[in-house]
Amino acid sequence: MTTSENTVNNAIKAWIDFLSNKPIPVLKLTARELQNLKEDENKLTVRNITPIVLHDPFMVFRVLSYAKQHPSKHQQQDLIQVEQAILMMGTNAFYRNLPTNLVIEDQLKDKLPALGQLLKIVKRTHRATYYATDWAAYHKDLRSDEVHIGTLLHDLAEMLLWCFAPNKMLNIAHLQQADKTLRSKVAQERVLGFKISDLQKALVENFQLPPLLSKLMDDENSNDHHATNVRLAINLARHSANGWDDAALPDDYKEIAAFLRVDVEKAKAIIGVPTGETTN
Repeated sequence: MTTSENTVNNAIKAWIDFLSNKPIPVLKLTARELQNLKEDENKLTVRNITPIVLHDPFMVFRVLSYAKQHPSKHQQQDLIQVEQAILMMGTNAFYRNLPTNLVIEDQLKDKLPALGQLLKIVKRTHRATYYATDWAAYHKDLRSDEVHIGTLLHDLAEMLLWCFAPNKMLNIAHLQQADKTLRSKVAQERVLGFKISDLQKALVENFQLPPLLSKLMDDENSNDHHATNVRLAINLARHSANGWDDAALPDDYKEIAAFLRVDVEKAKAIIGVPTGETTN
């Protein structure tokens, strides 16, 4: 291992150690809705808890990592479905072991630009999960739930850095605004000392999330149909967030068309590209 690689690994390890000893906050909406549900015994069911959790990548991460680290004696395999994980846990244990007293909006109340960027990423992630699950349904994929979770957690490391290192993340954003040709990974290495994608891999491994999720979130896993679905959905959501005239979108459309086995115009119709756009 070279000195440079060792430095990168040490920087990533420092962050993993930090996150391992730091409570993960949740979105304010998540905390409020879970509390409201807790106060209504007639509605307090796993089925009602699940959609609230699934709306929050941070809470999904907490549920799955807790389920992995505290498996039920009846559990035969890794839990990837959130509803199943909560069911095995039980509603009382869910509220007891996964409290929602730490709220992201409170943590970043003095860093509003960072909070704004974080909420944009969460919104973008929801959009990506919509695309990914829609394409899974198009392929009649029986693993659509796994694709959903893989997409939802794909950018978790970036979200956590916005929570816990807002100044550094804003610095990266400023560098890219000043130099439109500067690649994201280069800016990340310059400020953080590593690529966020490498932190993401270490995060999944350290918190013992199911190996399948790691495969689904690996952008370099080009031979896996489900990982390709996740990657294409993430790319489309990221690029279209810049506007439907983003220069990267035509290549996205071509890749998605090949993935769905349709022509580009049909792919754009499936995606819901606004009519009258000039991209092709």
